[in-house]
Amino acid sequence: MTLHPETESDEDDELTPREKLSEQHQQRRYRLLRGIVGVIALIVILTFAYGQVGFSVRELINYWPEFVTAAHDYFPTTTYFGIVPFLDFGRYWQFIDAANLFSLSVVTVSMAVGGTALGIPGALLLGTLGSERVTPFPLNFVFRALMSTIRAIPALVWALLFIPLGGVTPFTGTLAIAVDTMGYLGRLFTDELEEIESGPIEGVESTGANQRQTVFFGMLSQVFRQYIAWVLFILELNVRVAITLGLIGAGGLGYQLMIQRQTYQYTNMMAAVIVTILLVSSVEIVSQRVRARLRNDKEAPGTLEYLAGMPDRFAQSVFR
Repeated sequence: MTLHPETESDEDDELTPREKLSEQHQQRRYRLLRGIVGVIALIVILTFAYGQVGFSVRELINYWPEFVTAAHDYFPTTTYFGIVPFLDFGRYWQFIDAANLFSLSVVTVSMAVGGTALGIPGALLLGTLGSERVTPFPLNFVFRALMSTIRAIPALVWALLFIPLGGVTPFTGTLAIAVDTMGYLGRLFTDELEEIESGPIEGVESTGANQRQTVFFGMLSQVFRQYIAWVLFILELNVRVAITLGLIGAGGLGYQLMIQRQTYQYTNMMAAVIVTILLVSSVEIVSQRVRARLRNDKEAPGTLEYLAGMPDRFAQSVFR
């Protein structure tokens, strides 16, 4: 049997220019067909989704005058110095002062802080046991599945489930935030543990440390700063969750929003929204400053510099 240096596969790979051009045309036709099928599928899905929710341009047109009327109440105007028309912040402030919205902001933040603090131990436990570095496969997936189950249920539903414990109050809202924190923060802790270096772990093990000491000194010590940063990030989210829970009666700013919506007091609603924006922005700024310190970011601006530069950053994000 005679052997040739050329293999049969090499001969098959050699195509004439015409064959290559034909193959390129076929690939383009295939991509075009795939794109058409994808567009048709997207149209079918969107049509079905809009049909399920009753979305209709006609409805938008019919209710547009009512929305415009409400918009005038959202943004009441007055004239300053008898000449300059502008927003009537006085009406906003009257309701903010009368309804003690700043005191309600304290309740909202307290729900978020309390719920986050209650959820941290459970998140730390589940997040640590959910890591394959700590719990062997497949046992670690038991804890991952538990965290996934917690995350599958929104905090709003957790609050409804806890109603028999204390009614619809800030207490049950705090419990709902705590459980929600365990699911989300625990998963973030697990992901951080999966990325740590093996060197410090081996170093601790070489000293004769047991498993608990290895986990604490060899693993958790590596991610301490990251854990603090994630806790602050979850706290930001929990402030928003606390406001949402108020919409079902759990207290705080959200509860006042719900009352004003039910009585169609749109000016008062916007006043509550303004306080909400101030509250969430303040918590976010504090959280970002602390996280910048944890990262040892020496170039990070101070709090006053950060606030002074916000208009420029906003303009850059809009117009770039």
